[in-house]
Amino acid sequence: MDYVILNGQIIERTEAKVDIEDRGYQFGDGIYEVIRVYNGKFFTADEHLTRLFESAEKIGMSLPYNLEELKNLLASLVKRNDIKEGIVYLQFSRGVAARQHHYPDKNVEPALTAYTKEMERPIDKLKMGVQAKLVEDMRWLRCDIKSLNLLGNIMAKQEASEVGCFEAILHRGETVTEGSSSNMFIVKDGVIKTHPATNLILNGITRRVILDICKEQNISFKEEEFTVQELLSADEIFLASTTSEVMPIVKVSGKNFEVEEPGEVTKKLQAGFEAKITQQCG
Repeated sequence: MDYVILNGQIIERTEAKVDIEDRGYQFGDGIYEVIRVYNGKFFTADEHLTRLFESAEKIGMSLPYNLEELKNLLASLVKRNDIKEGIVYLQFSRGVAARQHHYPDKNVEPALTAYTKEMERPIDKLKMGVQAKLVEDMRWLRCDIKSLNLLGNIMAKQEASEVGCFEAILHRGETVTEGSSSNMFIVKDGVIKTHPATNLILNGITRRVILDICKEQNISFKEEEFTVQELLSADEIFLASTTSEVMPIVKVSGKNFEVEEPGEVTKKLQAGFEAKITQQCG
């Protein structure tokens, strides 16, 4: 039996119903997070949920839980569905209200939905690397909010998928921002570069873990903008996300970047990330 959370209650998935005037359904008016589960335990749950509350504040939404209450509720769902390796997805919409563009009255309570999904680690891709495609970043200017408005992201991902690529590398003009569902990194002469955490990217939790590893292991990194040309002339490229971890990019489709195997800096970060998983989840 598959269980989900609907507004604080754990119920069978077949019983979960959402009103057609839910603002998440009609406007994408809401926020979400995806938390990785290893060995039945959350990885960086506090960091994900803290970001969720930050996103809520940025769009003027007051959530009806505190962080610990929400984490405990999600942990109960993971246990109920007996998830050992996978994810938990959760989202809050602004709630159900008569359709109007401005926010409804404050007595409308945000609607919570959450579910789990079994998901194996992408071991083969982590070892061999993946292919990516450069795509113009046409999204709105508040990418720092992890909102339900993902149409720009999925259109970019689809463009990459149609030519057999794992990810789209987004760029605004000549400046690389991030991936369609990941953060983007380059390595040149042993120094890592990644776009600073501005409104143009989502400050990924895996991104933050990577920067912590760099500090702990004295790996040089810079949070600064880099260009498409810098990307294509890099020694290594990798992406980072909750589900992809530290994923090497070994080819950029149609461009002059291709390497035989993941680079040494990427491998070192993968080892450091593996240690973080073991530390938190066993």
